[in-house]
Amino acid sequence: MNYLDEILQRKQEEVDTLREQVGSDPYHPLHHGVKGKGDHAFYRALKEKKHAVIGEIKRKSPSKGEIDLSLDPVTLAKAYEAGGARALSVLTDEVGFGGSLKDLMAVREAVSIPILRKDFIIDTVQISEAIHAGADAVLLIVRALGEQLEEFLEFCNEQGIDALVEVYDEAELHIALEAKTQIIGINHRNLETFEVDITHSKSLIKRIPETVVKVAESGIHRAEDAHTLLGYGFDALLIGEALVRSGDPKKLIGEICDVD
Repeated sequence: MNYLDEILQRKQEEVDTLREQVGSDPYHPLHHGVKGKGDHAFYRALKEKKHAVIGEIKRKSPSKGEIDLSLDPVTLAKAYEAGGARALSVLTDEVGFGGSLKDLMAVREAVSIPILRKDFIIDTVQISEAIHAGADAVLLIVRALGEQLEEFLEFCNEQGIDALVEVYDEAELHIALEAKTQIIGINHRNLETFEVDITHSKSLIKRIPETVVKVAESGIHRAEDAHTLLGYGFDALLIGEALVRSGDPKKLIGEICDVD
């Protein structure tokens, strides 16, 4: 069993528990469903700004271990926003990344820019959870969902929340394009091995239409990496570990936003 399979197995157990709670409690906030704003704030934030940065908030990861277990998500979110980040990504997986929906809700109260719930979404109830917590978008991983992607995108559209669809290879990109995805993220990290290569996206991005927002994920540590990826044709860069470790995320975001 690879890393991703282990994560998805654990996530299924979490979802089963959540489904049971929602179904058995008529007063549960998700029992009767929830609706997002439907204003496509996340999509617009990335589409309207050249060199958009999505600042990610995470304490640890399966691939890197502990990054900063003591970080305050609100303080970090405010620094990202002040530095010029167009959107935020908040990890809500507790076991692997040290995050929670409480982090997302706290950040939502503190900033005005759009927020992505980054987790391993395998059930639509998690999308409803994200909306209730204040997220403007959710991450949908093609490697986890496969052909179910279209169904999940339809649910997002109906509920008024954007989706960042993550792909790694040509087969996954084909699924994303067939589902008429509007925001595609190419992950430079192989989720089965956790190996990273930022040149991985150079040829893959050429198959994505101009109308689709293109997001680079993983492996971005300095302005030079940003320059390389923006040269490939990416519209936005999702950056986490480098910002958390930088000591001055506001400055680093500014440097990346200034890359030509």
